[in-house]
Amino acid sequence: MSIPYEAVGRTRQKERTRGALIAAARDLVAQGMTPTVEDAAAAASISRTTAYRYFPNQSALLVAAHPETEARSLLPEDVPDDPAARLDAVIEEFTRVIVDTEAQQRTMLRLSLDPDAKAREPLLLRQGRAIGWIQEALAPLRVRMSDAELRRLVLAVRSATGIEALVWLTDIAGLSRPEALELMRWSAGALLRSALADSDVAHASGKQLKQPR
Repeated sequence: MSIPYEAVGRTRQKERTRGALIAAARDLVAQGMTPTVEDAAAAASISRTTAYRYFPNQSALLVAAHPETEARSLLPEDVPDDPAARLDAVIEEFTRVIVDTEAQQRTMLRLSLDPDAKAREPLLLRQGRAIGWIQEALAPLRVRMSDAELRRLVLAVRSATGIEALVWLTDIAGLSRPEALELMRWSAGALLRSALADSDVAHASGKQLKQPR
């Protein structure tokens, strides 16, 4: 396994250099660009040769510059017990972050649709974070729903939220961003209520079938 360039030698200085390149890339993305390593290097006043030591290609740079890569949980500190309240809190925070970093999110979405599988490969490492956040929010339901039921609910909620949903709701449906955020929160809650109702019916039917005559 190769050791990252910034992990050896003058590590603090290298961390600052890497951080400067990432910050420059994020600023350029916010301006509507899809920056190359050379673009970020120029914006950060860092030589191209040095920049390529940290990021060998554009995809590696953009993955590092993607927002909220370090967020492990979106639940508030005073985590509620109610699954509906937990889910609403996570979706509210998730959608707020999406809007706050919309330019970067749109860039990553566009790159994820690249027909070149090799170009998309580094981006796959960032998939699934939102699914993990939603799973954490709905964790109390593990005693009430089967793994398959819970997995289906998590995927349904994810499909109704995020940058993909925001793009459709604003660009196609013509909603304002506040309207789009509210609709995504409503959709998440509606999906949860529907899944719980279906689960209760299925479990009740199963119990009735197992009752002795």
